Amino acid sequence: MIPRDLSKDIKNRLQSIKGQLGGLIKMLDEEVDPDKILLQFKAAQKGLDKAHFLLLDETYRKALAIKISETVEACPGDCGNEDRIEFIRKRFPDLELDTLTSQMKEIDELRKRINASDSEKS
Repeated sequence: MIPRDLSKDIKNRLQSIKGQLGGLIKMLDEEVDPDKILLQFKAAQKGLDKAHFLLLDETYRKALAIKISETVEACPGDCGNEDRIEFIRKRFPDLELDTLTSQMKEIDELRKRINASDSEKS
């Protein structure tokens, strides 16, 4: 679930971008100077990138934090993946947005291995 304040912020940004896109269409219809059009494109893209980043950062960072925490709890120190789990846990605060999804996949795989190992022991 996306927090209400984040959702409101993203919607406001998208409304602003919608206005910028309308302005771009009008500029194209009126054959405005291409430099001005390019500037408007850059502003719209920057706004879209920021809205996208806010959503991904909130969604993926929280999800990865939860997965790391669950995996650490599932591996009491003898699961065979302690070093990798600790490595991901320590890097978490500094992870770039584009690496969050790959780290989520990796921590999911580690968790699956731990669960499979636990099932075999039972």
